[in-house]
Amino acid sequence: MKIKNFLKDVGGASRVTKARLDAFANASPSLETVDPIGDVAREWHPGRIELVITDIRDACRTAKTIRLERPDGKKLPPFYAGQYIVLDFEIGQSRISRPYSISSAPYEARGEHPFVEITVRRSKGDGFICDYVNSELKVGDHLTGTLACGQFYYEPLRDARNVVALAGGVGITPFASMAKEIAAGKLNVDLTILYGSVSSDDIVLKDELERVCEEAGVKNASGDEGKGSVRIVHVLSGDEPDWKGERGFLSAELIRKYSAEDTTYFICGPQVMYTFLRRELQKLDIPKRRVRFEVFGQAKDITAFPGYPMEVKDKTFRLTVVQGIARQEIPAKATESLVVALERAGIRIETGCRSGECGFCRTKVLSGSCYVCPENDGRREADKDFGYVHACAAYPTSDMTIKIPIS
Repeated sequence: MKIKNFLKDVGGASRVTKARLDAFANASPSLETVDPIGDVAREWHPGRIELVITDIRDACRTAKTIRLERPDGKKLPPFYAGQYIVLDFEIGQSRISRPYSISSAPYEARGEHPFVEITVRRSKGDGFICDYVNSELKVGDHLTGTLACGQFYYEPLRDARNVVALAGGVGITPFASMAKEIAAGKLNVDLTILYGSVSSDDIVLKDELERVCEEAGVKNASGDEGKGSVRIVHVLSGDEPDWKGERGFLSAELIRKYSAEDTTYFICGPQVMYTFLRRELQKLDIPKRRVRFEVFGQAKDITAFPGYPMEVKDKTFRLTVVQGIARQEIPAKATESLVVALERAGIRIETGCRSGECGFCRTKVLSGSCYVCPENDGRREADKDFGYVHACAAYPTSDMTIKIPIS
């Protein structure tokens, strides 16, 4: 068989080399700095950015809304309604990151005066950050943060147009973002929020949500099928004789009452609410693909989970931390995650969700043992096989040696 142009084909490499050398010889001596594709990528995905607090206002008796902007006035990275921002704090010797669901709407971060807002409630026991945010932060303070993170947002290819949001306490924040986006005509969803609170004077973002419902109702009254709607139903569990609305908890009966035939359910609130709602939703025989739980952060009481070794709960172990060629020994309580031990010692580790999902704090276990929270174990199977954990969801049960990235 005769092969045409064989020598020309096999000699292609030398031709390419010559073309490259010719291009180098004819190139401009000055550096070409125009990079339009890179500029777009950096605008949309800038990584950690500097932020300044421009407003703080009460969201209810026990919570505050904090507005953040970029000091240079630039637009903020885009995000979906329901996602969260990770903020960095330095408190004493501790370097700490915390995720906060965004309570403002995505369109507000890309407008003429771009901003993003979080709503934070004073803690009930874990005052390490929440109380600091509520009492110490002030207008003019600078922070750094990363957005947007998380998978808790509406996806039209997966979710039904009818959405029932089940919220408890400050878990209303992602739904406030969704409601504002709907009212602005940016999200075509019919949203019903069943919002559980203990008392009427402690409903987070109550006045703001009522205004949003009115705006969405006016837009939807025109009959425009391209506009969504927002309805909020307050449910009180406390004893208030004059309360005219729904009472009790977010039960299966109540959920059924406000659900359409084809509905997607989004749930955000405290851990105890998740445990309750999983049982209630099972009674309704809802397909798993129609139920979305937001991650709830680190477990408040890790000893309450099945399989936790109670014999170690009062112990403090020695944690050896390897970063490059450096080694450092720090104490680590059995009931606190590896992330908390590192932060208390002033050792920086990247975190995102703090719920075992995102993998920012992926850590190699070199020796020792730990308990991984079963509801917060978002590891890949390969990571389980090769000894990796997500440090925010791993609790020491012996002396340990871990290896974390240099940051």
